Amino acid sequence: MNLHSLKPADGATKKAKRIGRGQGSGKGGTSTRGHKGAKSRSGYSRKSGFEGGQMPIYRLLPKRGFKNINRVEYNAINLSTLQMLSEKLSVSTIDVDTLIANGLAKKKDLVKILGNGELTANINVSAHAFSASAKEAIEKNGGSVNVIGGKTEEQN
Repeated sequence: MNLHSLKPADGATKKAKRIGRGQGSGKGGTSTRGHKGAKSRSGYSRKSGFEGGQMPIYRLLPKRGFKNINRVEYNAINLSTLQMLSEKLSVSTIDVDTLIANGLAKKKDLVKILGNGELTANINVSAHAFSASAKEAIEKNGGSVNVIGGKTEEQN
């Protein structure tokens, strides 16, 4: 096998239509673009959402609600998940890196610990935010809470 003898496998490629190569080809004249109109012109590109001059559906439908552009999105982790993780790994400290390593969070996620579920383990937890019930439950079992990023209680 040489470079000059390489060719695609049988059936891997289609024979391209040779457009605009004269009337005898059957694809000459308008070159399959039809007569007149924007689509027949060179350089035509349709805007996304364009419906031929008809009012586009995204402009017809009413816009509802409010989207806060400053919203901070947290990845919520419950106490029951922390309990399961501490039993599985038999660790006394759980931080964001531990959660990432176990597939419970992604690298760019902000993690908030919520108070759903039972916590019996004595663990030290580091996360970006805590709910009041989660903080209380962790400290009740002798663990400690460490807020990453230095946010105060009122900002959570």
